[in-house]
Amino acid sequence: MTPTFPPHSRALDSLPGYPGAGVPERRRALEAAGVDVIDLGAGDADLAPPPAAVARLGEAARTPSFSRYPFQLGLPAFREAAAAWMGGRFGIEVDPYRELLPVIGSKEGIAHLLLSLLNPGDVAVFPDPGYQAYRGGTVLAGATPHPVPLRPEDDFLLPFRRLPADVVARTRVLILNYPNNPTAASAPREYLDDAVAFCREHDIVLLHDHAYSEMAFDGYRPPSILEVEGAREVAVEFHSLSKSYNMTGWRLGWAAGNAQVIAGLARLKTFVDTGAFLAVQAAGVAALESAEDWLPGNVEVFRRRRDAAVAAFQAAGFQVEAPRATMYLWIPVPAGLTSRAFADRALDEQGVVILAGSALGAGGEGFFRVALTVSEERLAEGARRLAALAGG
Repeated sequence: MTPTFPPHSRALDSLPGYPGAGVPERRRALEAAGVDVIDLGAGDADLAPPPAAVARLGEAARTPSFSRYPFQLGLPAFREAAAAWMGGRFGIEVDPYRELLPVIGSKEGIAHLLLSLLNPGDVAVFPDPGYQAYRGGTVLAGATPHPVPLRPEDDFLLPFRRLPADVVARTRVLILNYPNNPTAASAPREYLDDAVAFCREHDIVLLHDHAYSEMAFDGYRPPSILEVEGAREVAVEFHSLSKSYNMTGWRLGWAAGNAQVIAGLARLKTFVDTGAFLAVQAAGVAALESAEDWLPGNVEVFRRRRDAAVAAFQAAGFQVEAPRATMYLWIPVPAGLTSRAFADRALDEQGVVILAGSALGAGGEGFFRVALTVSEERLAEGARRLAALAGG
């Protein structure tokens, strides 16, 4: 008998499809047919985590006490290591127990923070294109999403000062993400200063997604929003071990900033999860403690990949410049094609997985994203294959 009840909530049904949905199945079919597929889609590098983190995970996993409930306190040593790392990296003091909270990856933390802050009628302003957790957390909270297109003429900076007055009046959260996924844009310090001032003027919570804070090149050191004077009155920043430490599947990060907002997130999480596996948190301590010695070499791998990919895509006829940060290139699609059509042709005709800009929001139309997640040789081969679609 077919049930008569609706299988999903209206909020869930209103969400867009997941970026890259269906690609794994199409890739498997191509590979089964003998096609050599180059995956430049997901931001999931083919590199190893820090050896110290792997060793510590093994030790902790064999310790019975690390298999117990973490709860929201988590591992005190991880809280303290994250706070100490922020002090060393950004020169800011963060209370590890009042102003910092471990999360099960920043994606989980961001979505749950929005649930802890937003009410029906509230507005969340976020970048378009942008990470799917921004829209997902907003919609599932029953609030109103207000995506703002990121334009080349604005250097892909969200123009919050140009928001309509009626939107600003209802805005509860402004989400920024610099260095940015997917555009690879960086924000000048004065832009962050103005964002804090704007949020203080309008009583808006500023959520800064800083997942790519350490994946920066050519001497660039992305600042923390918490370095800005007055930021702690309005801002919370998310950090992640996923990208810079090649630990995407480990699911570990933290939120830091305004103590009241952090407390609200912790309270909400007591109802929906019991925290990240303690052994993973112990490994996170080891990763952070090894950062000074290990991280520069890992970032150098991505710099070499960036340079190789930029040169190869330029030679293939694409317009692209070397970004100062992130693990992505954001490239205009060839004339006459939508980003989805180009991504489909790239996979079906050339065996190359890329991410259509529109998969991350309507504001991404006209671009595609390349992830620097494979070797320099594979990146160059991917660019050569796509040259046929660019008229090169």
